[in-house]
Amino acid sequence: MAQAFQLFEEDYQIINTTLARLLTESNARIVLLVDRSGQLISSHGDTSNLDSTAFASLSAGNFAATSALAKILGQDEFSVLFHQGEKESIHISVVQSRVILVVVFDNRTSLGLVRLRVKKSLEELSNVFENIFSKLGAVQNVGLDESFSSVAESEIDNLFRD
Repeated sequence: MAQAFQLFEEDYQIINTTLARLLTESNARIVLLVDRSGQLISSHGDTSNLDSTAFASLSAGNFAATSALAKILGQDEFSVLFHQGEKESIHISVVQSRVILVVVFDNRTSLGLVRLRVKKSLEELSNVFENIFSKLGAVQNVGLDESFSSVAESEIDNLFRD
């Protein structure tokens, strides 16, 4: 069962500064930080036309499904996922095995720039979360919360309800 973790105010400020810088420097539309159970930690960018809660939950579910595929192939997990759409694309990466960084971008930027800026941000976020986990004495490699699948199913049902 995934354990919830606390964010300390100073760490939360660093996280938000890092996400805001990533949004600006990558020219992305939206940046979200999500825990592996699907809970939204923080978001930056224009989320007015986005159900952030559902998006966070589905991003975690996507990452969990892809991690299961990686295990079938003998990998621990895939640390980066990329989904290319006609108008928008999504870059997903893992931070310290417990947190997922999601970047939504369009044709105003390139995958190369997003990857470059994400790499820098991942280093900063990894340091922050390493600090948080050491403060809490948390175990970093924890699976998904038992309630995750019911929450994900509910979100999917809500999205596709007529």
